[in-house]
Amino acid sequence: MAIPTILDTDIGHDVDDVWALAFLLRCPELDVKLITTTTGDTVYRAELVAKMLQLMNRTDIPIGIGIPLDDNPHTHDVWLDNFDLAAYSGTVIQDGVGAICDTIMQAQDQVSLICIGPVPNIAAALARQPDICTNAKFVGMHGSIHRGYLDAPKPMREFNVKVHALACRAVFEAPWEKVITPLDTCGNIVLEGERFMRIREAAEQQGPASPAAICLDNHLTWFEAVKDWPVLQHLDPHTQSSILYDLVAIYLGFAEDLLDMRSLPIQITPDGKTLIDDDGASVRCALNWHDRDAFLDLVTERLVSAT
Repeated sequence: MAIPTILDTDIGHDVDDVWALAFLLRCPELDVKLITTTTGDTVYRAELVAKMLQLMNRTDIPIGIGIPLDDNPHTHDVWLDNFDLAAYSGTVIQDGVGAICDTIMQAQDQVSLICIGPVPNIAAALARQPDICTNAKFVGMHGSIHRGYLDAPKPMREFNVKVHALACRAVFEAPWEKVITPLDTCGNIVLEGERFMRIREAAEQQGPASPAAICLDNHLTWFEAVKDWPVLQHLDPHTQSSILYDLVAIYLGFAEDLLDMRSLPIQITPDGKTLIDDDGASVRCALNWHDRDAFLDLVTERLVSAT
């Protein structure tokens, strides 16, 4: 039986959220009940979600607009084009935080609450309805335990934690099951070589509404918008993806067998560090891969599949 799932995303800045949403919609293990947008211009983010859902014929999934905080550049405007959220045929809920609470409390089974951005929506939902902890598991792309960005051999302040560190701290201190992919395991996820070539071929063969084309089109237009970022100076967008951090959190929503999982006491500091601390809450952390190639193959197969 598919797991009831909510995705909370800051789609619209880094492109990995687009790949993650496309992958999510191709995972039969997950029954997506709600997608909420977090931080920044959450209406713009909802427009991106809505366009993807419309193209992939999934307008049955409600979209919740989250709390607008700390806007960043709209790097997907070219792909979004003139999409009009007001003309969207699916359900758009203005109170995204309330939608999170209602969806979790009404679910018959435990919800996988997959969060791939900063978590002020989730902290607000906990404050409004603390009982969501009893019927949801938090699954996040958050933190840095032993390795940092670009596989640096030391932990770093990870973006999704540091942007709203106190909200993240509240989420990690809440008494629910917590599972994360820190930079240790999501900071080296790239589709390249034959896998990327298969994405390109599927995009050409299946057309612009296919998950492969949605990912590739966003990847290429996003790269043009951000190609001055220092971290991208050596990336050839025609032969490889950028780092696709968020894909791992989607996988953790339904499986863990390809990863080395360790339960650690984790403390989020006010300045955004993710520390192992005896006073911290127990969090199951994906620290290493058992078989990263198998994961990359799984993602590729799901994205190139025509159904």
